[in-house]
Amino acid sequence: MASFHVENFGCRAARADGEAVSARLRAGGLAELELPEADVVVVNTCSVTAEADRDARAFIRKTMRLNPQAKVVVTGCYAQRAPEEIAALPGVSAVVGNSHKGLVPEIVRGLVIPNAQPTLVSPASLLSGAAQIWADDAFAHSYIEDAQVLPGLQTRPNLKIQEGCGNRCTFCIIPTTRGSSRSLAADKIMAQVRGFIAAGGNELVISGINLGRWGRELGGTGSLAGLVRTILETTSLPRLRLSSIEPMDWTPELIGLLRDFGGGRLARHAHLPLQSGSDAVLRRMHRRYRPWHYEQKVSALREAAGPALAVGADVMVGFPAETDAEFRETHDLIASLPFAYLHLFPFSPRPGTRGWELHRESPVPAHAVTERMVALKALITEKTREFRSSFIGSTLPAITLHTPESLAAQGRTSALTDNFLPVEISHRIPANELVDVRVTEVTPAGILRAAVDLRIPNMAVAS
Repeated sequence: MASFHVENFGCRAARADGEAVSARLRAGGLAELELPEADVVVVNTCSVTAEADRDARAFIRKTMRLNPQAKVVVTGCYAQRAPEEIAALPGVSAVVGNSHKGLVPEIVRGLVIPNAQPTLVSPASLLSGAAQIWADDAFAHSYIEDAQVLPGLQTRPNLKIQEGCGNRCTFCIIPTTRGSSRSLAADKIMAQVRGFIAAGGNELVISGINLGRWGRELGGTGSLAGLVRTILETTSLPRLRLSSIEPMDWTPELIGLLRDFGGGRLARHAHLPLQSGSDAVLRRMHRRYRPWHYEQKVSALREAAGPALAVGADVMVGFPAETDAEFRETHDLIASLPFAYLHLFPFSPRPGTRGWELHRESPVPAHAVTERMVALKALITEKTREFRSSFIGSTLPAITLHTPESLAAQGRTSALTDNFLPVEISHRIPANELVDVRVTEVTPAGILRAAVDLRIPNMAVAS
């Protein structure tokens, strides 16, 4: 039996793409194996930073060391941004940009099964013997719509309902690597949700590249808030989680859903990319909100969902020309807001963006970027500790995950609370069970220790 391995890099939406590829390949009769044994290795790349590009190249080299006979197929944002660069790497058999990601399963089958080469497009080869390339700027084959999202290796799988972005932030390459905003039709989404429920799924994560823009180009009155309300009111999905949503796309209607369903069937978790707390920097970034707008959104979300809401953000350090005073504005804003966690990134100039030129004109010294990263890491470490410690003695809804063997050997189970807190439960419980847990302590590593406080009917506790 032909076999494959998919390695995912990057955001939740990218992982959703990788999960869909895996599902299609399994349905097509291929076995899913670990890296050293697979006939074809699919590398699903990110390209949001130069480090992401390096990680992908390093993984391709690792693949060739561990499995020199494997055929390597590279897809994702890096494959879309620089297909020729990747095609020249040793061991790469095919490069499939996001524009043709929907064809990845067919292309993989064509590499390992005779006469299975895809017929929808003709790949363009660079040179004799070079890797074949599927990539253009039309994005006609970017969705993998027919792969049903199921609970499996991912207890909480991602359903990507929106692709692309048209915001044109000066630092971002995503409009180039994923194209303009496109939405999955509502009927397809509802079919996916019902199929997930029928398969025994308990928590579904709705994701997208610019999720809050779902439905804007479909016509009519479709909105993300309307879609979420329809899911919660017309299906029995036990829990829905929203992935990252831009600050200005948190509409009153969407925030109101947290008031109506938060803590029950809608996870109390809101991720709002911040990037900077400085008005001047946000303007240079071409972001569509100001610091005070951001504060208003967080305040409204907390009022709707209560203090248990986990608020997270992306923050970029060292954007071109960022001064000490502008960084201090970011630091002070973060200090004033109830963040549960942050994703911190140093600015990485991306070729083809306005940020690339700004960096050439006014780079921030590397030592300053390092110092600022250290300061924000210290700040958010303390805020995260305070947030998690506030739940000692509290009972929180959670879902059990696939537990590492080392933890299972201690009689414990990994879980995640609805408000995005990692938990170790003092019982062995199968994955994909909804439980209520009573938090007893927070470890030095920030993990909540908890006991099962209330089990749902028919939940099995392993002996």
